Amino acid sequence: MRSDGERALGGLLAASHLATMEDLPALVAEHAATMGFSGTLIYVVDLQQQTLVPLPGQRDAAGRPPERLGVDTTLPGRAFQTVSLVYAMPGPGGGRRRLWMPLLDGTERVGVLGTDVPDEDPELAEWRAAQLAALIAVLVVSKRPHSDSYSRLVRSRPMTLSAEVMWSLLPPGTFASEGVVVSAAMEPAYEVGGDAYDYAIDGDVLHVSLFDAMGHDTAAGLTASVAMAASRHDRRRGTGLPEVSEAVDAAIRAQFVGRYATGLLASLDLRTGLLRWVNRGHHPPLVIRGGRRVATLETVPVPDPPMGFGLGVSRGLLRYQLEPGDRLLFYTDGIVEARSPDGEVFGLERFADFVVRHEADGVSAPETLRRLIQAILRHQGDRLQDDATVMTVEWYGERHRLLTLP
Repeated sequence: MRSDGERALGGLLAASHLATMEDLPALVAEHAATMGFSGTLIYVVDLQQQTLVPLPGQRDAAGRPPERLGVDTTLPGRAFQTVSLVYAMPGPGGGRRRLWMPLLDGTERVGVLGTDVPDEDPELAEWRAAQLAALIAVLVVSKRPHSDSYSRLVRSRPMTLSAEVMWSLLPPGTFASEGVVVSAAMEPAYEVGGDAYDYAIDGDVLHVSLFDAMGHDTAAGLTASVAMAASRHDRRRGTGLPEVSEAVDAAIRAQFVGRYATGLLASLDLRTGLLRWVNRGHHPPLVIRGGRRVATLETVPVPDPPMGFGLGVSRGLLRYQLEPGDRLLFYTDGIVEARSPDGEVFGLERFADFVVRHEADGVSAPETLRRLIQAILRHQGDRLQDDATVMTVEWYGERHRLLTLP
C-alpha cells in the first residue's frame, strides 16, 4: 500500500502533465495538503538572482498576494543562498513551524518553497518536504521554456533585443554531475551584448566555451550567437578544438564585415582531469587549488588571433593536467577591467582573491558567482561599462565518484 506521501507526489506528477505554469501553485497546495503541509508558497528567483518572486495566484496567511523577497535580506533568501532548510519559528500566538527550502534542479537553484509543517515526526516532515520541493523544481523547469508569464515574472525591467536572443541560447547557469560542477554568471542581464558561454557533456568529456564579441549592441549579440551556434555545430560532428575555432572564424566572416570575437574553447577529460583548450585572443583561464591561485594558463608568447579575421590557428591545442579539487576560472574582460566611478580597476588579483576567500568559507560555486557579480556591480556604481561573464569548472575526479556511490 502506498503512503500518503507517495500518493501525493504521484498525484501531483500525474496532474502536472497537462498543467501550465499558472496551474502549479493550486496543484501543489492541493497535493501537499494530503501530506500534512499547509500554506505552501512557491517562489522563483529573478534573472539577476537578487529577488525571490512568488508565482501568481497564491495567497499568504492573511489572504493577500505574497510580496517579493530579497535574497540577501530574508530567511527564504538564506535557504536559497545556503541550499539548506531554514525554519521560521511560530510567533507569540503559537502555530505550526514554517519551513523554507530551496528548489533545486540538479544544482540549479530555481527558487524556494515555503510551507507549514506538522509538529509530529519532524524528520519525516522534512524528508517529505524535500521530495515535494524536488518535484516542484522539476515541474517549474519543465514548464518555463514555453511560458511567457514566467519570463515576465523573473524580469524587473525590459530586455534589449540582443539580450533576448542571447538568453534564449544559453544553457542553465549551473550544472553538476558526479565528478564536475559548472557555474556561470553574466551581467548586465537586461542589456548583455557580445558575451556568451556554453557547456555540454559528451560521455566522459566536458566541453566548455566562452565568447566575447566586439561591441555592445545587437550586432555584437548576433556575432556571439553565430559563434556559439558554429561551435556547437562542429563540436557535435566530433571536430577537434582548433578546427571548431576555425569554423567559428569562418562563420563570423561569412555573416559580418569587420566583426570578430575572442574566445576560449576547451574540453576536460572527466576521468583523468586533462584539460585541452584553444585560446583565440582571450584572457587566460586561472586554476585555483587548495585555497590559492596556482596557475594562469597563458599562451606563449601570445594567444592565437580572434575569430573573424581569417588569420588561422598557429599554436593550436594546449594542455594542462588538473588535480582533483581544482577549480578553473574563465572570464571576459568586463570582470577584470570593471572600473569604479573614480577609475579604480577591479583587477585580476581582486577577482581571484574573491573566489578563493569564498571557497575557503565553504560558499558554493553558484553562490560565489552570484556574490561576485553583485560586487562588480557595486564597484561600478550599478552601471557596467562592458559585459561581464564568469564561468567556473570544479573537477573532483574519479575518487569523488567512488566516494559518492551508494
